[in-house]
Amino acid sequence: MQGNQLRKLEAELWKAADQLRANSKLTASEYAMPVLGLIFLRHAYNRFQKVKIQVEENLPTHPQRGKRPLTKKDFEEQNAMYLPEKSQFDYLVNLPESEDTGEAIDNAMKFIEEEYETLKGVLPKNFSIFSKDLLRELLRIFNKEVLQKAEGDLFGKIYEYFLNKFAMTGAQEGGEFFTPMSLVQTIVNVIEPEQGIVFDPACGSAGMFVQTGYFIESEGLNPAEKVTFYGQEKAELNTKLAKMNLAVHGLEGKIQEGNTFYEDKHNLVGKADFVMANPPFNVDGVDKGKDSVKNDARLKLAGKVNLPKNDNANYLWIQYFYNYLKPTGRAGFVMASSASDAGHTEKEIREKLVQTGAVDVMMAIGNNFFYTRSLPCTLWFFDRAKEQIEEGLRSNDTVLMLDARKIYRKVTQKINDFSPEQLQNLICIVNLYRGNTQKFASTVQNYLETAATLAQETAEATAKIQKQLQDIFQILISFFQQFEKENKSYNPEILQILIQTEETASIYEQQKQLIADVSKTKATLDSLESIAHLCKALRKPQDKLIKQLFDAIATTTKEYQLNKNKEWKELNLKEQLDTLKALQMQLSGNPTEEELGLLHETEYFYKQAYWLMSRFPEGVYRDVEGLCKVVTQAEIADKDYSLSPGRYVGVDTTTRRTERRSLQFGKNDF
Repeated sequence: MQGNQLRKLEAELWKAADQLRANSKLTASEYAMPVLGLIFLRHAYNRFQKVKIQVEENLPTHPQRGKRPLTKKDFEEQNAMYLPEKSQFDYLVNLPESEDTGEAIDNAMKFIEEEYETLKGVLPKNFSIFSKDLLRELLRIFNKEVLQKAEGDLFGKIYEYFLNKFAMTGAQEGGEFFTPMSLVQTIVNVIEPEQGIVFDPACGSAGMFVQTGYFIESEGLNPAEKVTFYGQEKAELNTKLAKMNLAVHGLEGKIQEGNTFYEDKHNLVGKADFVMANPPFNVDGVDKGKDSVKNDARLKLAGKVNLPKNDNANYLWIQYFYNYLKPTGRAGFVMASSASDAGHTEKEIREKLVQTGAVDVMMAIGNNFFYTRSLPCTLWFFDRAKEQIEEGLRSNDTVLMLDARKIYRKVTQKINDFSPEQLQNLICIVNLYRGNTQKFASTVQNYLETAATLAQETAEATAKIQKQLQDIFQILISFFQQFEKENKSYNPEILQILIQTEETASIYEQQKQLIADVSKTKATLDSLESIAHLCKALRKPQDKLIKQLFDAIATTTKEYQLNKNKEWKELNLKEQLDTLKALQMQLSGNPTEEELGLLHETEYFYKQAYWLMSRFPEGVYRDVEGLCKVVTQAEIADKDYSLSPGRYVGVDTTTRRTERRSLQFGKNDF
């Protein structure tokens, strides 16, 4: 399923499901788990059906006994859940009106838990809070034909989408169960967790593990063969969500409930290959007088346990993440921006961390990336293998400071994220710092090739829209010239002025120039520059012309009652105008559907290539004012061991306003 189709389906499902909540007395938190449970059930049933068909085709047939019955083992060998009959989605959808639907769904969940120990007590079994009609409607929504035929990880993406939406509506406790996708993807792509033990001691809904699975699959590998997931989570609800989320994505993990400040359920100190987390910030009230805290091996740096005097758990978490790592391990985590400059005992701990050489990258993130917090945050990255690197740009003496606060895409008025390309650009910078130039080169080339392909499609669509406009104008001119002869009161200026303006002629020239330039285009920055400028210059005036045309036709039709005119009807103008509108949508996009058109996309991918190449023209790392700087431990010491990127990278005074807009483009740029 294409991205646009998936987004439409997700939005349609959410709108329908949320409308049901709005018409009931349920709060968002009461509603979240049952809905996520039904998505889980639908996904499990799809996988069950697919595997059932495959297994039955390959079962040997006995002359007398026929084919043997299917077993649970048959399904588990294909990484699918075995579902008892009364846990199958079709059974629930087809329940007679007289049956208690809530009880039937509760039982469906119980039967699955009886089959699978890891899901015991996890699945929601409170469907009696819904009315029978509401439940039947929910089942109907998740029984749409497109979902019955869904394959791959469609349900995983829908599950993530619903988690996201529930987070935005405040269904989570304190904003703890959902880390914004952009931040999770950034962490995963910087630390590259491709083998070994992956641990999240504040795992929420297991988003870090899911994105790790995607990362490994993108390399053509099987996550189950490469990594072992361990998670710890304080809240019971979040623990259940994590286990369900892993199951929906076909992943396995060892998730335990426990308060990480006082319990180390998995005993992984010094054993983790990768640690990633979004811990709760600024937690007050941790009892540092407990022996389990005072003697905690996870808080040792420079041979002693370090307890910050500040009643704030940030530096407990930071030490946990470091100490869980193997000598070759990497960590990436979200932290309150205030932690980067915190003073007193926290500064002393930060100094010790810097002196280990493990602090690898510090990335400042702007406002509004979280659904429940508007404040900025910082991503910290440790790499303990760097402790042994003594020379070079990246060594135990250096840290990459990366200020990404001006890099974002507006999702809504209150929510920002990274576009896929913005994320890729940041990862390219980290890779250049690590000496990997191939990532940068392939990313730039991909942008240029994408822009060149889009330019070709843009030119073809532009040629069609120009011809369509000319055909419509010719039809209208011919009609109104005759109409003017027969209707002396008609004012011919209504359409003729529109058709013959200098603005229209200018648009025609721009269209011709774009078509001509594309024929000479190669996938290089120089050859795409003029096309990107033409795409930007053409979009608004062309849309304005088409709007004027539609408005003029509507006004004239009404004023002269042309719908009663036989010759007007015979023009079959609706078909011509529908074609024009479709071409316009292809070129300019559809703001109501949040879809970008070819003109915008061609320009956008050129800008992404330009953004990278203008900052790193040689394809190797260099410090860029206002964006990134590699600093030494001596420089960090001079600034009181601050790890705030903004204190090092300076301010970019050369960035053009138009370029900044290109980094921030979103739905408001249509």
